[in-house]
Amino acid sequence: MKRLIAFALLFCALSLHAEDYAANIASLIDPSKLSTLRERGANPRIQKCVYWLAEAGRAGQKPAKVAHAAVAQAGYKNSASTLTEQSLLRNLDIATKLGCLDADDLAKMRRGDAPTVRKGPYAGQIASVDHIIPRAVVPELDCVIANLELLPLQVNESKNDKIGSRQKSLAKKLRGAGLLSEAGLRAVDAASR
Repeated sequence: MKRLIAFALLFCALSLHAEDYAANIASLIDPSKLSTLRERGANPRIQKCVYWLAEAGRAGQKPAKVAHAAVAQAGYKNSASTLTEQSLLRNLDIATKLGCLDADDLAKMRRGDAPTVRKGPYAGQIASVDHIIPRAVVPELDCVIANLELLPLQVNESKNDKIGSRQKSLAKKLRGAGLLSEAGLRAVDAASR
């Protein structure tokens, strides 16, 4: 069964072009669609984006080129484009390092489900989607792609609502990119004290 799934995924992947992968991702990261999602509604979209980037790579496409085209198609501009593209590629890298790109996990991610960590000290856990800047601190970042990344569930749960230097730095970048309000930036600053 695993071989059949792998073959089917590979066949589908080989029949697509870079523009097709980018279009699939663009529809998942479109800011106008993200703004309509319920709480944590973008989380499955991160899984799906990783799937499409991984499949593009397996089909001989460059994931960086696909991610770049996807953010352009979705309408991101300037530093918002850069931050979103970097996030997409970081999530692919994380999934690769955690060993989440086998046929079973790719099938899960295509559906928007969490893959299983296969490598490292967290093997056996799911790779959940984390809000780098916690949604409890800044709810407006709940569905901002540049604020979301895969983490083993135990690591995600241990983070709680902590704000450190990484979160403060990201908040400044998101504010500069127009992805975070001034009030949101103040909330991050207040939570870090």
